[in-house]
Amino acid sequence: MRNLKIVGLLAALTFVAGCEGQSQTERALAGGLAGGLVAQATGNNVGTTAALGALAGMASCGVAGMPACR
Repeated sequence: MRNLKIVGLLAALTFVAGCEGQSQTERALAGGLAGGLVAQATGNNVGTTAALGALAGMASCGVAGMPACR
């Protein structure tokens, strides 16, 4: 079961990494999903980590070196 969680985590992180052309909302959703999967796999609080992931996804639109949001 743990291996399945790790595979899901890697899939979510790959999705977030390929974020070129996404809107800020799409990045927030992807960040929230990735955060929730990370929390599930590591045994942390899913709600809190998903919220932080969503905020990080939204903030990634203004980070130098990241693809711009549309």
